[in-house]
Amino acid sequence: MGQVRFGTVQDLFQAYPLARYDVGKADADKPSLDFLQEAADTRNWHQAVSYCAYLLPRRVAIAWGCRSLRRMFDHFDAYDSRSLNVVETWVRQPDEQSRNKALAVGNANDPEQPATWLALAAGWSGGSVVPPEFAPVEAKPDQAARAVRAALLIGLCRLPRDSRDQIMTSCLEDGIQLARGEPRPPR
Repeated sequence: MGQVRFGTVQDLFQAYPLARYDVGKADADKPSLDFLQEAADTRNWHQAVSYCAYLLPRRVAIAWGCRSLRRMFDHFDAYDSRSLNVVETWVRQPDEQSRNKALAVGNANDPEQPATWLALAAGWSGGSVVPPEFAPVEAKPDQAARAVRAALLIGLCRLPRDSRDQIMTSCLEDGIQLARGEPRPPR
């Protein structure tokens, strides 16, 4: 079993102070995986998605976001599909070129589309968040997690009510498995 990135809720909140506002009310002494599992078990999707986005390392959180969006929707419009493909390329090959491409796609596409936020998350995962012709501006440490969170919450709002719990349970089970460092079966 892998090492959990933040042992307790308090550990995560100390690393990411804005997470307190995104996650909401939480017992600071509770172990991270217990807190996340409880939020998922009670179907508090907003809290569970928010916490998982911060708990996972950036690249893993972005990969989880991609898989979650694919679970949520059978098909995407052309812009969302292109955005998601660019992000998945970055996940497989996280170099500066693919990060910059994801950032450009995220900045150019509709902010109401969930995959746009995943493209921004990849773009904000490190390095400068402005085009190369400008002086570098580093991403804030929580920027990628907040973008993954935004993507999945937008997606959650668009899910049909009758399948929402089943889909979100599957997404959060995947996130919890990733947080534990457990191997996942091939898809």
